[in-house]
Amino acid sequence: MVSRVIPVDPFDLVIFGGTGDLARRKILPGLYRRHLDGQMPDDARIIGAARGDMDTDGYRTFVESAVREFVSKKKCNPKVLKSFLERLRFVQLDATGKQGWTDLKDVVRQDIVQAFYFSVGPSLFGPIAERLHTHGIAGPTARIVVEKPFGHDEASARALNASLAKHFDEYQIYRIDHYLGKETVQNLMALRFGNMLFEPLWNAQYVDHIQITVAETVGVEGRGSYYDKSGAMRDMVQNHLMQLLCLTAMEPPSKFEPNAVRDEKLKIIRALDPVATDDIVRGQYRGNDDVASYLEDAETGASTTESFVAMKLQISNWRWNGTPFYLRTGKRMRGRMSEIVVRFKEPPHSIFDEDTGQSANELSIRLQPNEGMDLKVTIKEPGLGGMRLIDVPLDMTFADALGEEAADAPDAYERLIMDVIRGNQTLFMRGDEVEAAWAWTDPIIAGWQDRGDKPKLYDPFSTGPEEALMLLHKDGRRWREIRE
Repeated sequence: MVSRVIPVDPFDLVIFGGTGDLARRKILPGLYRRHLDGQMPDDARIIGAARGDMDTDGYRTFVESAVREFVSKKKCNPKVLKSFLERLRFVQLDATGKQGWTDLKDVVRQDIVQAFYFSVGPSLFGPIAERLHTHGIAGPTARIVVEKPFGHDEASARALNASLAKHFDEYQIYRIDHYLGKETVQNLMALRFGNMLFEPLWNAQYVDHIQITVAETVGVEGRGSYYDKSGAMRDMVQNHLMQLLCLTAMEPPSKFEPNAVRDEKLKIIRALDPVATDDIVRGQYRGNDDVASYLEDAETGASTTESFVAMKLQISNWRWNGTPFYLRTGKRMRGRMSEIVVRFKEPPHSIFDEDTGQSANELSIRLQPNEGMDLKVTIKEPGLGGMRLIDVPLDMTFADALGEEAADAPDAYERLIMDVIRGNQTLFMRGDEVEAAWAWTDPIIAGWQDRGDKPKLYDPFSTGPEEALMLLHKDGRRWREIRE
């Protein structure tokens, strides 16, 4: 299979926070890979903007080091890397002051695609947007990219949206969630809406329940001061898991077009029922001889912030009424795994004896690691001895099915940045979508704060608190196993 790389229009991409960790680890190495694959036109430029005492030559040295560290040696072609570095410029700039803005205006061109990546904290979004407008740097079709967190609650999200709206229209604002750039997430839409096989079964009549798990083996070390003010609910559920839920549950959009897709996602968020107190479990990981506890990682003597959350959700619409969605995410879990599991109902009548081993079909969509999908189906066990049934997976691991092309597929940031340049907002969140997600989340957080609930402790590298297992057990169901 031959990969089709479609070049984009000429552009100037300005990265505010161009020397920060996100730029060094993800944005700049990703842009190098797009350059390597021939997706960038010759006159595209990348402009780093930061407070650091650096010039363009110094910035090129910084970026070269980042590329060599975070791009495989196989792809670090010296000639290609040299030509990529020649695209780079650097402007020393104070995001909240006057320094550097005139210099930036002199560098950024007005007659091509302009994109401004706000790889900075949310407190700087408003000041940067204002200065881009005041200094006449951003043209009428300019695009800005903003990273999460998109607020801390509904009120702050509204305030953040309002501050950006003073200077940019909604069609110019790209709220980036890297989960939506994953190959498997987009394949979820292709699976549902491109195959007659699944869509007629994708409803409460045939689906018993759906599980969405995002498990991480790492703790919060290095992010403790941020994370302790956020927790798993704000850091993961309100955005990443919410987006996966919406794409799994939404109605077919009229077309694969940005606002049509986002309209359907918004309907799902607004159809979510409030979560009952006994349908949510919060946890916090302990320490042991080998790893620190959450309290040690967060450098706090006492904290009720959750590093794990599991919940049962109900969607009040015709498609899903009565079919529960179980969401789970946590730090210091047994394995690193992001997965959506669709568990279908058992046949209404079985012609086989109870001891034959028949079970329900299950579709698993793996986001990481080893992106792919498998469908568990029941077949007869080969051999003599009568009718014995076994489950076998119809496995499509992308790296196996599609070969080297899948292994070398662009990562999420690469894909999303190129979508910004193309002006395609399909995989980006709209302002009303963000506010609706917070409007659903806020009462849940306020509820456990008012009750004074404390998270349940769980062992590191486990599956979370025992109470999370009971969340499904009481419904006669089981979580899909988290693999090491």
